[in-house]
Amino acid sequence: MSRLSSLAVLVAVLALALPACGSASDTASTSSRPSASKDAQRASSGVALKKIGSFDAPVFVTGAPGFPQLLFVVEQPGEIVVLRNGHRLPKPFLDLRDQVAYGGERGLLSVAFPPDYARSKRFYVYYTDNDGNIRIDEFKRGGVVRAQRSSRRQVIVIPHPVNTNHNGGQLQFLGNLLFFGTGDGGSGGDPPNNAQNKDVLLGKLLRIDPRPSGGTPYAVPADNPFVGKPGRDEIYSYGLRNPFRFSFDTTTSKQPRIAIADVGQNQFEELDYTSVAAASGANFGWDAFEGFHAYEDENSGTPNPGGPVKPIFAYSHARGGGSCSIIGGYVVRDPRLGALRGRYVYADLCEGQLRSLVPHLKKASGDRKLGVYVESPSSFGEDDQHRLYVTSVEGPVYRLVPR
Repeated sequence: MSRLSSLAVLVAVLALALPACGSASDTASTSSRPSASKDAQRASSGVALKKIGSFDAPVFVTGAPGFPQLLFVVEQPGEIVVLRNGHRLPKPFLDLRDQVAYGGERGLLSVAFPPDYARSKRFYVYYTDNDGNIRIDEFKRGGVVRAQRSSRRQVIVIPHPVNTNHNGGQLQFLGNLLFFGTGDGGSGGDPPNNAQNKDVLLGKLLRIDPRPSGGTPYAVPADNPFVGKPGRDEIYSYGLRNPFRFSFDTTTSKQPRIAIADVGQNQFEELDYTSVAAASGANFGWDAFEGFHAYEDENSGTPNPGGPVKPIFAYSHARGGGSCSIIGGYVVRDPRLGALRGRYVYADLCEGQLRSLVPHLKKASGDRKLGVYVESPSSFGEDDQHRLYVTSVEGPVYRLVPR
């Protein structure tokens, strides 16, 4: 069996009574474990946490184009909650609890709004269905703060029938195209070698146009790397173990970049970072490599495939603080967080300490603690004004604010 990875550790956490859902709070919080060194780091990073509310196992938070007053919080059991001008509305934006298989790493995991959301009213959700499969559905909103559940349209279903872990979970638009990351199918060490198999959609970064086209539920961009070649057309990158969270970086060059936090097996957590163009067809190495190191297991592990894209950063589970699963974040674009602008913020599910580093195409630099702590961080998120958030599976959601 593999060590706890991605959200598998949540099985134990979710067995505990979660705090009751509450309304948004204006109380600022640093949520810090007491330590003299942390006080110094907080002062240098200039960052604090402001609690915006408490929710039921929140795992993602985002804004929607054209609606800067709204914030959407994804609750893993199957609801999307909406806040308007910081105040939680009494009814959910969308309730899919009867459609979602919830527990451990399963559940409602992400939502994404396309650039034309204000006009088209359509949006997309990523969840594990009652058969355990990965599913992306399209919905349309009715009013500004309520979705029309009856508008549901299936976009794609990816079989995931055997294991409950490694479901991936991120949806992210770049322009009109939808990117999403899938886990390798679970268990430990990827026994079926899904991540390296270009004929399956597990262990991949996928890219589609989610709008119906020519009688099909979605279209595949003609410049996807395996169109007309061996392999599934939807695949953009492969060789991933469980890219639970990834994000796009548009701060550093005219070429957008992608940061993929790929959860490790027993020893190492990694961050992959490259231009979106270079990620086309890229092999990120799993399960031949875990971090920078060859992965060897008596039941799995593949030979070096040759030329895998190496991570720009990896850390050991022995780093301290009980590391277990990287929780990927964002390169900071919020001008109010001047000390962090251009730095990538991330966390580890078991450590709880928020950290940042400077991403470079070859190697990251300057990894350091921010001096703020969140119990069991489950995700980061960004709203339409580039403000950065972090969620805790125990209930709270915080916004990063200047100290």
